[in-house]
Amino acid sequence: MPRILILGGTTEARILGERLAKRGRLEVTLSLAGRTALPVPHAVPVRTGGFGGAAGLADYLVANEIDALIDATHPYANVISANAAEAARKTSVAFIALHRPPWIKVAGDRWTEVDNTAAAVGAVGAEPRRVFVALGRNDLAPFAAAPQHVYLFRSVDPIEPPLPLPQVTYITARGPFSEAEDRALMQAHGIDVVIAKNSGGKAAYGKIAAARSLGIEVIMVRRPAASIAPAVETIDAAMQWLDHTLTSATARGV
Repeated sequence: MPRILILGGTTEARILGERLAKRGRLEVTLSLAGRTALPVPHAVPVRTGGFGGAAGLADYLVANEIDALIDATHPYANVISANAAEAARKTSVAFIALHRPPWIKVAGDRWTEVDNTAAAVGAVGAEPRRVFVALGRNDLAPFAAAPQHVYLFRSVDPIEPPLPLPQVTYITARGPFSEAEDRALMQAHGIDVVIAKNSGGKAAYGKIAAARSLGIEVIMVRRPAASIAPAVETIDAAMQWLDHTLTSATARGV
């Protein structure tokens, strides 16, 4: 049976695995980096942990006779994506990236776009503000340099150890979050600025829509430059690519 490796950690990766599991006649493995302590259940076997860069991933592809590699990691996992493209090139394994499109600024949005978290902290300004931070726990160290603000942090896993900040509230929760839920959260905490990544997709868009409706500024961390690799934006397109790839391989007698 054809062997498929999905590099995951996103909703798209989980749903893609579910759809492929229903088909049968495929050996599908979903790889997670292991950064989330309690990942959601998956419909296909899961491998956890890194590969050891592009070379290690290439060795894995060869040793496990992988026929197709699908990079469905987070849009900000640029190192992993670059390693995947390089490993596929070295091994001639069929490869596609599945990355959802970014959000587009619309009328009413008050976005300040920055390149990284440190720049986001600087963009908040020197005067004390009430800041809702919706970033991964590995992105939070720069906030220690701005203790004058009142912070609300929301993350999937607990932030441990807590940041050395005098005025901070932690919320541990897993999305999706609706616009109404995030609007109520911001109002309850008196938020006047939101810091987020341009992750794209529907699951995390509630805070962006809520900020727009409340007239709140969003400091948006831009996406890193995408690796030069074939890519699609939807699960359907990834499925079509895989069907074409496997059909072509069968026709060639591979």
